[in-house]
Amino acid sequence: MARQSSTAAPEPSAKPVKVRKVRWYHQLWQAYQMTRKVDPAVTWWLLGAFLGVLALALVIGLLVNQVIYLLVVGLPFATLAAMFVLARRAETAAYRQIEGQPGASLSALRTIRRGWEFPEEPAAVDPRTQDLVFRGIGRAGIVLVGEGPAHRIGRLLDTERKRTARVLPNVPIILVQSGNDEGQVVLRKLPRTVQKLKPTLTKQEVAEISKRLRALGGPRLPVPKGIDPMRARPDRKGMRGR
Repeated sequence: MARQSSTAAPEPSAKPVKVRKVRWYHQLWQAYQMTRKVDPAVTWWLLGAFLGVLALALVIGLLVNQVIYLLVVGLPFATLAAMFVLARRAETAAYRQIEGQPGASLSALRTIRRGWEFPEEPAAVDPRTQDLVFRGIGRAGIVLVGEGPAHRIGRLLDTERKRTARVLPNVPIILVQSGNDEGQVVLRKLPRTVQKLKPTLTKQEVAEISKRLRALGGPRLPVPKGIDPMRARPDRKGMRGR
């Protein structure tokens, strides 16, 4: 009588799970859905941009007696115009979603892709009012961005400026207030305002200052998390159709 082998036959290896690729038109639809919740008029803006470019192509076609040709050529330009409008309205809608939330300034500042470093922890926090100061380092120097009412945040900003100047006395320190009060920078313009600052330092100096700022540290109080505009905004590559 033949002996049965005690070794079990190996099970077939499981097939790897395929990750579903998100197509650009899916991203486009998600961007439209997100924007429409905040900005219901976005549909009319998109139609206006699309039909406006087509109408312009039609007029030019009538003038040169090439109506069909100009309409065919104008169709992709009309689509691009609508996508451009959607990208701008989606960005504005994303900022409107986080406006007024603690940490919104940091979320906006971290959309700056290069040239600036903004740690996630605030440089200063008022535990009573929850006003915040965020610190960034770039070739323009050190920028302190205060988040709070104008009548209150100035004192916290000045305190942090003096504290930073004691450690780095010869480094430019720029104060910026983020908010909707008079003299403050609105949230959607905050990244551009920082990017416009004139460079005065070399890359080596920025690296050395960054090391000293890490040693300076910040408060131990955690900053409440807000919504990151980078996540709320549509993918720019998707918006371009790549």
